[in-house]
Amino acid sequence: MLFVHDIIASLHSPTLSTEASSLLYRLPSLYNIIIILQCTHSLNIERTTGIRECEIIQWFVEPEARVEEWDKLCEVQSDKASVEITSRFAGVVKKLHYEAGEMARVGKPLLDIDIQGQIKEEDLAALSGEGESKAQELAVKGSASPPPSGNTGSNSSGEAEVAPVSKSKHASLATPAVRHLTKELDVRIEDVNGTGKDGRVLKEDVYQFAKLRDTAPVDTPQPLYTPPPTSDGPQKETISQLSNTQYQMFKTMTKSLTIPHFLYADEIDFSGLAQLRLRLNKVLATSPAGNISKLSFLPFIIKAVSMALHRCPALNARVDVDPNTSKPVLIMRNQHNIGIAMDTPSGLLVPVIKNVSSLNILSIAKELSRLQTLAASGKLSTQDLSGGTITVSNIGNIGGTYVSPLIVEKEVAILGIGKVKTIPAFNEQGQVVEKQIANFSWSADHRVIDGATMARAAEIVRGFVEDPGSMVVHLR
Repeated sequence: MLFVHDIIASLHSPTLSTEASSLLYRLPSLYNIIIILQCTHSLNIERTTGIRECEIIQWFVEPEARVEEWDKLCEVQSDKASVEITSRFAGVVKKLHYEAGEMARVGKPLLDIDIQGQIKEEDLAALSGEGESKAQELAVKGSASPPPSGNTGSNSSGEAEVAPVSKSKHASLATPAVRHLTKELDVRIEDVNGTGKDGRVLKEDVYQFAKLRDTAPVDTPQPLYTPPPTSDGPQKETISQLSNTQYQMFKTMTKSLTIPHFLYADEIDFSGLAQLRLRLNKVLATSPAGNISKLSFLPFIIKAVSMALHRCPALNARVDVDPNTSKPVLIMRNQHNIGIAMDTPSGLLVPVIKNVSSLNILSIAKELSRLQTLAASGKLSTQDLSGGTITVSNIGNIGGTYVSPLIVEKEVAILGIGKVKTIPAFNEQGQVVEKQIANFSWSADHRVIDGATMARAAEIVRGFVEDPGSMVVHLR
């Protein structure tokens, strides 16, 4: 039996002094000797390092496997290092006292090795410095007889093949010679079906596996993505006529490019408006107003824009040329006709909510619902699409945080609304709170609207949206 003391000594002692504490003939007819090795420094190791056990990482042998002198037996690891334990004698492994992954205790047997034949005194001398005195401790329990010619070890080159069996827990174990062969042939021993006892892998198994692997046809891996087939020849282009809606958009946006734009963006806190909207929607859920059972943010924003236009009327004007002087002039308009950009099956359309200044939030929501229904069915009239004085584009309804909207002809400003998002923020007391924010992006005609005017109007809109209760004071 090989004791765990030797493992610990191998891990931590650069020079290991061992002794044979007892060598007994267990099977007299075969001169089988159980080797018991003990480390003379085992107690010192325990006192200095506190190591009392180590883990069996893997076995290189299995029961009934023949080992030669200095063949690797196992690999073990403590909390400080790992090492491979080798055999000091040639013989046959009879028993493994631990499975791979188990903890081996110091002072307990590790494995049993049977040695065939008379043990030599020089072998004992190799284990201890007191070879002659320790050799006298041998006790013969029976008469000696030559070992039979049966299977006394597993010689990998001479062992006869048997019918293949399923792999056992020792199937991946093999002699060092077989493992060396697997490295030379680049073979994973776990992939080889062993034909030895309990599925043990032999040299012949490794050669056969390597031969089949090298002669097997190589499977071409299928690409993860197959590009679509391409036709030979030059690029083909076909003409697609613009729809009526696309043609109108083409003309309008082409004229918009003649307007010098400037962009003004700000971040708006929707938390207060979200709470008010939640309360109002609870009321509308039980008592709908006409066909309105739920309010969105948009009617509140439209009303806030209209209220800002009362203080900044230039944003509701249009640029024209005086026929008498041929000079540019600003045409002021009293009604707030706010266009709402909508994504419809036929494309981008901008129906107009007329005279918003005279409407309340619920009336704006009803008119917005009517225009959305007509736009979805393609039944918007010319009256619904004309007369706008300023435009609101709620691109955030689809997605996106920032937008740079283009001013519509005969207008001087447009508002683009980004998506409402929930973010962590600090309140006035320095506490982290949850806020709902969105970005407002304004574009203005820089020929007649300066940055200060646009900023003041944007601040008014932001104030009404962030504090919707203040709208009540300024409602007409």
